[in-house]
Amino acid sequence: MKLHQLVNVVYPLMHMSGFLEDLNMNTDDYNTGVTIFQISFLLAEIPSQMISKKIGPDRWIPFISCAWSIVCGAQFFLSGRASFFATRALIGMLQGGFIPDVVLYLTYFFKASELPFRLALFWAVRRITDIVAPLLAFGILRMRGLHGREGWRWLFLIEGCIMLFIGTWSWFMMVASPTQTKKWYRKEGWFNEREEKILVNRVVRDDPTKGDMHNRQAITLKLLWKSFCDFDLWPIYFFALVWEMPAGPPDQYLTLTLRQLGFDTFQTNLLTIPAQAGAALTIVGMTWLSEIWDQRSFFGMLTQLWILPCVIALATLPAGSFTSEVSGGNVWNTFAVTTVLLSFPSPHAIHVSWASRNSNAVATRAISTALYNMLVQLSRVIHANIYREDDRPAYRRGNRALIGICCMNIVIYIVGKLYYMWRNKTKAQKWDSMTRDVSAQVAFCRDRLQSR
Repeated sequence: MKLHQLVNVVYPLMHMSGFLEDLNMNTDDYNTGVTIFQISFLLAEIPSQMISKKIGPDRWIPFISCAWSIVCGAQFFLSGRASFFATRALIGMLQGGFIPDVVLYLTYFFKASELPFRLALFWAVRRITDIVAPLLAFGILRMRGLHGREGWRWLFLIEGCIMLFIGTWSWFMMVASPTQTKKWYRKEGWFNEREEKILVNRVVRDDPTKGDMHNRQAITLKLLWKSFCDFDLWPIYFFALVWEMPAGPPDQYLTLTLRQLGFDTFQTNLLTIPAQAGAALTIVGMTWLSEIWDQRSFFGMLTQLWILPCVIALATLPAGSFTSEVSGGNVWNTFAVTTVLLSFPSPHAIHVSWASRNSNAVATRAISTALYNMLVQLSRVIHANIYREDDRPAYRRGNRALIGICCMNIVIYIVGKLYYMWRNKTKAQKWDSMTRDVSAQVAFCRDRLQSR
């Protein structure tokens, strides 16, 4: 499913293959297209979740996958700025709800302690995509001239066909729940009756609110407002807004930086592999450790501590370390620092599962995941403007800003940790102050309300 990242990964390569020139566009047009995509993506999050909750993610995810694959393939016929902007908006709207929809879907099958590691694997696949996609694109872009068409057109068409096949396949593979796996083409289902009872009981016992699944029930405006007002989730939303900012610009400009260092397109593709492979390994490892040690804020802060010395190094390296045209520096220093920086252990999976775990109902969980992802997208819109053209090639001013943001994030994680410690202590004191009979009645009433 993460093949939907393909075009977004290889746009820098198409930039170098004459994509903009073929469509009579410039860099500003390209940046506008990226902004249109991000805004469309962000605005689609909550509506997509509401539709998914109404008709079921097992139906909605295959539909949007097939829909955006058709739009991606249709980019074969791009004719200029207007069609480029239109397809960017459509793809953003269709892809916008994909990640929250998948997270909601996974909560139907896994316990809270199992979800973070599964999500870590999910995002690790993106890093693998970042390795494979540019290499595939490099070969496909060489098809320029085939039947009189540019190579980037064939790239869009091939990607659309691959995604359409996967989206169609998902129609037949995705099921509504662990107890609804039988289809006309799969008469035996995946589990027998005993296995279905075990699957349901283990999930509901871990989180009684999942007894109120109703994966074909719409989210009302009242439930939507209730989700917005759950202030215990606000620190996690704030983490979503800030955690990626210090690493965002170096990641976004990685291929451009490598090209400035004097490497050709193929060498650039190969040199991005260590950072992507490192990031895939560290996200899985850190997420696993966070569940073993039952710590989340600490590992979010660890990410910032990993990034901080790297951005300090980028801000202080000699000017010659950023371009092959200036003597007095070593370009391999920049490559090494950037690779270590972008291998950082991402807390993304930890944050998403944390928001899911702190939600008090399935409906709230659907919205909280969307809100979290919206703020991640907003963060990307913000940090896309930190590196500026007049600050090239070393981006001294931009890197100094990243140092400040990184230090701020460390403080934010400490404050978030203290807040949740205080909230847990307050809740424990209220619970302990109740008599045994009162606490039993409260627990009974709570379970009844959650089961409605």
